[in-house]
Amino acid sequence: MHLTLHTDYGLRVLLYLAHFPDRRANTREISEAFGISKNHLVRVVHNLAEHNFITTTMGRGGGIALAARPEKIRIGDVVRALEPNLHMVECFDVESNTCPIVPVCGLKIPLRKALDAFLATLDEYSLADVVQNSSSNRFSKLLLLA
Repeated sequence: MHLTLHTDYGLRVLLYLAHFPDRRANTREISEAFGISKNHLVRVVHNLAEHNFITTTMGRGGGIALAARPEKIRIGDVVRALEPNLHMVECFDVESNTCPIVPVCGLKIPLRKALDAFLATLDEYSLADVVQNSSSNRFSKLLLLA
């Protein structure tokens, strides 16, 4: 399983916002903190907002912030929302499948079970769970070193 950069960046944005809950951030500072293209990050932020993981406010004093407490944001939900598809193999997509061995292949069931287990594991964790072991101060120092 390989997550797209879009999902990776989306998770990074959420981690960043969870580490600095008392203020709104902006795409420029997150872009610089992670060395991510601002144009790419704008698309990620837009997608996160569309799925109600973050709120965006334009203008003076605007920026982005978490739309819910970190305990309420499940990592599995974020991955499902941001990944364009979770088709590990061609036969997972019935509409575009051209695999000639589907009728005799036994891989689809174990691969589907593996994907379901992957997502079930991510569902066990909230954003709060993945930031609880580090302080905002340590996080800030790491970003400054990068």
